[in-house]
Amino acid sequence: MSADWFFMKKGFLGSKKIGPIAESDFLHRIEKGEISPETMVSSTSKTHGHWVHLREIRAGVKFWNKTHPKATVTSDPPSSSHPEAPPRSQ
Repeated sequence: MSADWFFMKKGFLGSKKIGPIAESDFLHRIEKGEISPETMVSSTSKTHGHWVHLREIRAGVKFWNKTHPKATVTSDPPSSSHPEAPPRSQ
């Protein structure tokens, strides 16, 4: 089962909630840089509906580092217990 994700996209007039999007689209947007470690993300199944920075999701940081090797970041410990996002299926 694939998770539905939401993320906050910053714009001229503030932030806008985008989603739900499929996990494959979510990963593609990380790969393109549209979603960064600073982006607030949420998933009913992965973050239990809580909004967290992508950097708080270890698997998300791992994927970011893999697709952006010159912009490597470390994950922040989550503020509360959040399950890991699954790795990208190939």
